[in-house]
Amino acid sequence: MDMQKPEWLKTKYDNKSVEKINQLLRQLSIHTVCKEADCPNIGECSKKNTATFMIMGNICTRNCRFCAVQKGIGSPLDLAEPDNIAIAAQKLNLKHIVITSVTRDDLEDGGAMHFSKTIRSLKKVLPESTIEVLIPDLGGKKQNLEIIMAAQPDVINHNMETVPSLYPQVRPEADYRRSLNILKYIKEKEPYMITKTGIMMGLGESKKEVIKVIDDLAQIGCDILTIGQYLCPSVNHIPVQRYLSPRIFAQYKKMAVQKGIKYVASDPLVRSSYNALEAIRAIKGRGRYDLCR
Repeated sequence: MDMQKPEWLKTKYDNKSVEKINQLLRQLSIHTVCKEADCPNIGECSKKNTATFMIMGNICTRNCRFCAVQKGIGSPLDLAEPDNIAIAAQKLNLKHIVITSVTRDDLEDGGAMHFSKTIRSLKKVLPESTIEVLIPDLGGKKQNLEIIMAAQPDVINHNMETVPSLYPQVRPEADYRRSLNILKYIKEKEPYMITKTGIMMGLGESKKEVIKVIDDLAQIGCDILTIGQYLCPSVNHIPVQRYLSPRIFAQYKKMAVQKGIKYVASDPLVRSSYNALEAIRAIKGRGRYDLCR
């Protein structure tokens, strides 16, 4: 479906700020999801000296039809990467650090130990900063998830991405219930650890289906929800079915908060780690989550 982007989806690109961060990341052989996934907020975030580091290479072993990241066979892990991430975060003086990864189904633990090493490296050099990880489903194996949980990040994010009926078309190698159970398991084992997820709009979902996802997340105690507009990266990806107005995003936000989700960012340009520091400060400001660290 070929549609003109509405005005509210147009963003400015600050090339100077972006290049400043890119230069540092190239020196340390670090990838960011901002660049690899063509995030529309890259200019704004670069001005704030923020970026979402992407570990374990830039090639994903899965074939999700919404994602701009390269697909194929994963490369060998860079053993220096956890320390290099810590160096970059320290040089950027980050107060909140977001770490994500490609999916690595070729690794026995799905990359869980590499996440753990990165979290621990960051804590050594920036003990006062908060750490958020955006993880793949790790094959749904609880022992892999526990490796990451043991490193005690402040936030564990795993994106639901879309409604159950669209999984076969949008993320065929994933499973809705498996992803939901990851967030559920974290809350059951670590009640004070902040859980987070995100969904995209405009893929063909119905309002009823979106409400059901919100209900599912509220039922398992998910703390933070991000809702954003899907933007098609290329003609080879699943096309946008609809551009939702900011008004509809505001309605979903109100609904999710009323259902008990503690922090909701819902806007066409919202992405998983957009204004992530604001979200964690809002949650920790409630008091009980200070025990997480």
